[in-house]
Amino acid sequence: MILAHFKSHNTLLASLPEVDWERWHPQLQLVDLVVDQVLYESGDKLNHIYFPTTAIVSMLHILENGDCTEIAMTGREGMVGISVFMGNTNTPSRGVVQQPGQALRLGAAFVRDEFQQSIKVMQLMLRFTQALITQMSQVAVCNRHHDIEQQLCRWLLLNFDRIDSDTLAITQEKISTLLGVRREGITRAAGHLQNSGLIQYARGHMHLLDRDGLHARSCECYDVVSAEYERLQPQALPT
Repeated sequence: MILAHFKSHNTLLASLPEVDWERWHPQLQLVDLVVDQVLYESGDKLNHIYFPTTAIVSMLHILENGDCTEIAMTGREGMVGISVFMGNTNTPSRGVVQQPGQALRLGAAFVRDEFQQSIKVMQLMLRFTQALITQMSQVAVCNRHHDIEQQLCRWLLLNFDRIDSDTLAITQEKISTLLGVRREGITRAAGHLQNSGLIQYARGHMHLLDRDGLHARSCECYDVVSAEYERLQPQALPT
């Protein structure tokens, strides 16, 4: 019954038909995720899929020199570890907990079997994967064509969409790493947003003051990603 409560905190799990949930329920494990915890490394064989309820997980692309950039984030709207059912048990990215919280964990072998046997499960997972690919593509476009302040606004909005709080525990140094830009650029951009009354930054915490104002300063990439997730929400699936 405890897991049934947490099920409602993840969009994909909440959308499972009762007949599927009855099979999933005994297999799920509630886990606590701490900040900077590595769920998997590039090239690892994935043993689990995670369904965040309150945590946010960043997918990072790692270069040969060790530098990394965030290519997507996942929170309560989805799952972490899509390569498990996409025909490859290994992953080319690194999965790192960006915001601490909880998730429901499921064995990879079980997920693969369910993907092949249940049409509803397949539809849910493929729709989420399409939305995730859209996010990855739009992040690449944003990083190439939009200035740092617009990128920061887009990144902050996507994060705040995934937590029940107006405060993110994050340092400017970590944001610069995730966006793949110099810290000085993030400091200037955050300063502009703070002077405009949109955010307040202090002691490694980013406080949201004016969401509409932050949205107005963002590029169109946030709206593109959000609209795709909304369009592919499980509620839109045929019965």
